[in-house]
Amino acid sequence: MDGGGRPSSGEQGLKEIYGNTLGLKANEQHRLRNTFRRRVSPHEIVSPELARHLTELSHETNRQVGVLINRKGEIEHVVVGNAHKLELPDIGRARAGQVRLRGLRLVHTHLKSEPLTKDDLTDLALLRLDCVAAVGVGSEGLPSVLHYAYLVPENGSGEFWHVATLPSVHQEQPDLVDTLGALEEEFSRKAAARAVGGREKAILVAVCLDGNRGRAEASLAELKELARTAGVEVVDSVLQVKREADPRYLIGRGKLEDLNLRSMQSMVDLLIFDKDLTPSQGRHIGEATSLKILDRTQLILDIFAQRAQSAEGKLQVELAQLKYRLPRLVQSDDSLSRLAGGIGGRGPGETKLEIDRRRVRERITHLEKRIDLIGRERSVRRAQRNRRELPVISIVGYTNAGKSTLLNAITNAQVLAENKLFATLDPTSRRLRFPQEREVIITDTVGFIRDLPKDLVAAFRATLEELYDASLLLHVVDTADPARDEQVEAVEKILSSLGLMEKPRLMVWNKADLLGAEEVDSLLRARGGVAISAQTREGLTALLAKADTTLFAEGASETIGVI
Repeated sequence: MDGGGRPSSGEQGLKEIYGNTLGLKANEQHRLRNTFRRRVSPHEIVSPELARHLTELSHETNRQVGVLINRKGEIEHVVVGNAHKLELPDIGRARAGQVRLRGLRLVHTHLKSEPLTKDDLTDLALLRLDCVAAVGVGSEGLPSVLHYAYLVPENGSGEFWHVATLPSVHQEQPDLVDTLGALEEEFSRKAAARAVGGREKAILVAVCLDGNRGRAEASLAELKELARTAGVEVVDSVLQVKREADPRYLIGRGKLEDLNLRSMQSMVDLLIFDKDLTPSQGRHIGEATSLKILDRTQLILDIFAQRAQSAEGKLQVELAQLKYRLPRLVQSDDSLSRLAGGIGGRGPGETKLEIDRRRVRERITHLEKRIDLIGRERSVRRAQRNRRELPVISIVGYTNAGKSTLLNAITNAQVLAENKLFATLDPTSRRLRFPQEREVIITDTVGFIRDLPKDLVAAFRATLEELYDASLLLHVVDTADPARDEQVEAVEKILSSLGLMEKPRLMVWNKADLLGAEEVDSLLRARGGVAISAQTREGLTALLAKADTTLFAEGASETIGVI
């Protein structure tokens, strides 16, 4: 055998030795094969006889030697490494299960009697081994200290495993049958409790690359709200500060291993990254963790897929999803196949994600034609409305700022208004009569968010075209949100990209009842606009008066029209 982990070519019909067997003498290889004939009690980690056999071989070859033992005490694999570590054979995929352990324990030698290494403990967790043990090689090849570890369920201390040491393999060892039985019972109890909840569990991951930790924390908090809106239970969140992104994993390799272990113990289904991942990064992270991997764009697209109610909205979301996935269909990709259901897997291709590129392009072309047709129909309706010379007020703003609540408050509409991001996607128009018997059309639009996926903006262009015919934009802001300035900036950035910054805009500081009067007055002096509470209807009279003045001011009739 070469040193790459393939089995050595030995006697036919016998079990093979895995690992670094190159250079071993024929006698050493024969004794290693004889290891398969040995038996160990299911109740002990390793017998003194087997421990001595392994340490003698390790002493002679100056290599680590290990065995994988099943619960009957039979040896299933014999592995040879180098002086510092050994590579395990393929014993099945990582994350074999969240309730049962692997049914195999690893016993191997450490030439310097050193404690269990990080690699040992990582193998224990990711392969869900029953136990990992290291027997120290003493003088003249005799066994000395015994280090061992086994997994523990989720706990308040954050420990992944229990590690212990016995001075000698001859000392009384813990009863492995009882220990494993108790562990699996606890794992089963926690899995059952999780199943009752029914929601997917996630760990959120953010990376701060520009040194602005405050902004990264605000973005991570927003990602948490996005996950809540999508129906995900957030178990934990991680923020890593780095000078530059890892081209392979975005975060550092060590941090990824830590996340992998944490996700194993917490029975997490997916990792959600606050930044968009490249196709390569998504694939590599998926391969390293065997988890479902989502980035910010995928999460937003999934929320839109859940929320879209109209035929137009569903077409727009499907188009955005397909455009996002097209460059990620370069090859058969396990990280995509894990998205076959649940969060991130709704919408197009739910039953077959690995569609070839030609069919995806054909579908994109078909969707674009249908959306263009809908856009033309919408333009006809707008033209009819314009002939009646009814001014249009469009409500814009950051998602969850209270736009739908405001529309309901001033028109007595019944538009869905929830304390969730992107509660409504489809534009809603209502007539509104001003006090001077003048009428306008008021329209609610989809909420904006920072780093709104460009494919989503493109897909919703027919909807956003409503804004071009608006005579006035009401920019609704969640006044009580600590990140309101960043949110205003994000909305204005999108409006600028749509060429709408020249439109008359009125700042509407919503949820002003959550701030002190002095702070609200200071804000209005500095930024202008109107302070309201759409929930309690405070300030609505002043808002309508301001809108009326803006729309129907002297001379405005030439550009807007007066009823």
